[in-house]
Formats: sequence, structure tokens, C-alpha cells
Amino acid sequence: MHLRLTPLFLAAACLLASGASGIELPGMFSAHAVLQRGVAVPVWGWGTPGEEVEIHFAGQTEQVEVDVKGRWRLELGPMDPSAEGQVLVAKGSESGQVVVEDILVGEVWMASGQSNMQWALSATERARKDIPTANHPGIRMLLADLTASAIPRRRVGGEWNVTTPQSAGKFSAVGYYFALKLHAELGVPVGIIRTAWGGKPAEAFTSRETLATEPEGRALLQKLDAEMRRFDLGAAEASYKKQMASWEKIRSSNRVEKDPKKRQKLPRKPQKPRPPALNPSRPAAIYNGMIHPWTGYAMRGVIWYQGESNASRAKAYETLFPLLIMDWRERWNSEMPFYFAQLASFKAPTARPGKESPWAELQNAQRLALRLPKTGMAVLNDVGAANDIHPRNKRDVGERLSRWALRDEYGQKDLVASGPLYRGFKVEDRRIRITFDNAVGLATSDGNKPARFEIAGEDRIWRWADVVLDGESAIVSSREVPDPVAVRYAWASNPKGANLVNAAGLPASLFRTDSWKLSTQR
Repeated sequence: MHLRLTPLFLAAACLLASGASGIELPGMFSAHAVLQRGVAVPVWGWGTPGEEVEIHFAGQTEQVEVDVKGRWRLELGPMDPSAEGQVLVAKGSESGQVVVEDILVGEVWMASGQSNMQWALSATERARKDIPTANHPGIRMLLADLTASAIPRRRVGGEWNVTTPQSAGKFSAVGYYFALKLHAELGVPVGIIRTAWGGKPAEAFTSRETLATEPEGRALLQKLDAEMRRFDLGAAEASYKKQMASWEKIRSSNRVEKDPKKRQKLPRKPQKPRPPALNPSRPAAIYNGMIHPWTGYAMRGVIWYQGESNASRAKAYETLFPLLIMDWRERWNSEMPFYFAQLASFKAPTARPGKESPWAELQNAQRLALRLPKTGMAVLNDVGAANDIHPRNKRDVGERLSRWALRDEYGQKDLVASGPLYRGFKVEDRRIRITFDNAVGLATSDGNKPARFEIAGEDRIWRWADVVLDGESAIVSSREVPDPVAVRYAWASNPKGANLVNAAGLPASLFRTDSWKLSTQR
């Protein structure tokens, strides 16, 4: 049997998703939720076609009629922040009511990406110190169920959690530290929506419609569609049964074999077959299952930590990542801020200049996304771990992301949001002057000379460079490169020794002034 996502299949699935008996609210409007202050707040749900729905919350009453498909939607007017739990009542004229208790009003952010955003507070370096003191009724986090889908869903599981020592351990650590800083600085409730899934690429979080607008996205969709056309569920299930029988035979044999040396190596247990479109690593699968249900929920913005799973395709990421940001903004009909973590250093340090690095290329692709308005990047080259793709220091990540929010969204204009970010270069008498943004107090973190700068001439042979800091600029040169044309900084998976910082002690991002094609890009 061949399984295709035909228009009839899609229509039937949508009809089933929209059916409802009685007044119903989606899971995001549940106990302990946080609603966004200061803006119109959409509330939606399902009911009996034609009946009136009345919403009561925070002194407001709004009414709307359920449409022919059993759906309703209305808006509450902008509200002031409130740390006192309030009750939301959704009442139907024909089908009862839903009462939701302990809802706060404050700041709401979505925390998304892959495993480093999903990473639990209990697995961080500060877990033993910070979890026992995590008693913050004004900080709530919703952990969305990991859900992949071939079509956009209207529901996703998950529940809001109040921050206590008993609940905080399972929170996104980055999301928690981000919220903790905002809560302390703003004095209002903070809600975090965690929609992260480990090991997943950016295209999985992006809608099919938006992916189809660019060649990089269309190529991914065409490959998926071809696999869907070839997918035969019957054959896949038959193969699965055969593999399971073989696996069970080996396991049973090993159980009765008393001599460990005679036991066979048990292979990985076969996985039940599923259509390629339901694989959470494939285009739009996570968007459909975990992001689309939230579209329209009032929130301030997004924090993002992802890229590891795209590191082998960094050139495509230069398109795919900005595409994701623009996609979400279109879905929310808002140019909401999007602040992201640059990948941390990883793998063994390099000792020679000019070494190509897919990891560095991905980091640079992230830096280039700063061309989009209302974006910000937390540089993490000083918090990585050579032998672990999941650095345990998540507090610095959350707090560095919060700097962007506090400065650009909450008015702390004197706050330094980032370490030095490359602005431009100019060749000056056999030297190259590099200029930076966020470079007040340009210095080195260890008091030594600036390190990990590389310089090259037209021959494209890279040499370690000598660097002199001049105000908010770096003057780069080398006796071995009399006519320089290009500079790179911290261009490595693990640029050990990179030490450029600003007065706030925040590290500079890697950069390259050249556009030379690298063999690792594809």
C-alpha cells in the first residue's frame, strides 16, 4: 500500500482535528498559563456550530459565535501585568463551560531549537545549587510534547508548570535562566514555551509553504515527496515483522545461553515503520506538530538554540535559518524579536591557521542572520566543551540571550547586549583594520595579545597574525603577508585561545572578511 498526502487525506485529517463536542480550549490555555501583557490576546477553541461563546477574564467579557466548522476565536484587550492568579471562564450558550485557574499576565517567550535548548536544568553544572532555590511562582514553563506531523495540527500536548524545586529540574535550562533574569529585572511574571527537540534540523521547524519559496527548501521538499511516493506501508510492515522476529530470536537465545562468550551481539531493536513525512527530522514535521498549534498565541518573542544538525550543510543554512525566522514572523503576523545562541566551541582545538571547519561555517551562517531586523546572537565560544556537544554551562547562554531582550525590548539601553561583532574591514598600508560593533573597551580576556587572528594575501595561504587594538578596531598584519587581502578570527570548531572581548567581558564572534569558497560547503 502506498501512502500519499492527497488533498482528500488532508481535508479529512483537518476535519477530524476540528471536531469538538462542548466548549473546548487548546492546551495552552490551561492552569498556570501566562498571557502576554500590553497587547491584544487572542483566545480560541472549539464548540457547537452556531452557539455563542463568552469569555470572562480579568474584568473583561468578550463574545463570539462558533463557526460552521466548530471553531471560534476572539481577542481580549491589552492587560497590565499581574502576578496574582486569575480565573478564565469560557462559557457556551449550549454546551457548558470551561474554567481555568491561576493564569498570570506578564512576558511570554518561546524557547525552541534542538537538544541544547531542550537540555534539562537537572543536567547542568549548577543543578545542585540552583534547583533547590528554584521557588519562583511568577515563572512558568510549558514543555510541549514532542510531536511530528505531516499536516499542520491545531493541538499539541503539554502543560504549564509553576517553578518549584520539584518541577524546575525538567525545565529547559537555557529557558529557565533567560526567564530568571527577565523576572528579576522586570518584576513581572514570565512564561516560557519550550518547543525544542534534540537532534533536529532547522527545516523541520519551518512550514512547507515557506520552504517552497527558496531553492534550498524546495530541494528538501522534493526529496521528501519522492520518498513519500515510493513508501509502501505494507512492505515496510512486512520487513519490520521479519526484523523483529530475527531480533527476538537472538534475544531469546542469549537469555538461555549460560556462557557469555557464546551469546550473540544483540542489534538495535527495529523501529516500527512510519511514513517519511512523520520523521521529525524531515521538512516541516516539527513545525506542523509543535509550532503551528501555537501560531497566534500572544508572546513577546523567541529564543533559539539550534544548528548542530545543520553543521554539515552550513551554506544552505545561510538561507534556511533566516527563512525560518521570517516564516514564524509571518505566521504570528508580527516582527517579533528572535534571539539565538551561536554554536559553542566543540571538538579538539586546532593549532594551525587555514583549517576548514564546517562548525565554524555554521557559526558564521548564524552571524549572517543578524542582517535581519530585531535579531540578536549570544556568542558562546568561551563556554563550549571539546568532548561534549552539550556544554553544561547553560546559565551564561540564558543570561546572554536575556541581554538582547533587556536592551532592545525592555528599554535598558545602556546594557551591552553582545560581545564584539564584525562590522567591516579596510586595507591600510599592508595592514587590515577590522571594525566592530559592541566594541567599547575592546581588550583581551586574559591580558595577553589578541590571538586566533589569521591573515592571507591573494595566494589564499593563511598565517597567524599580529594584532594591535586601536580603540574599537583591531589592526591585523603579518611579516609573512606583505599584501594582505583577508582576515579571519576564531575560525575553528574549537578556537582555543581566542580572547577578544569588550568592556563587559563578552566574547567576540568569529568572522571572515573573505568570500572564498570552502570545500566543506555544499
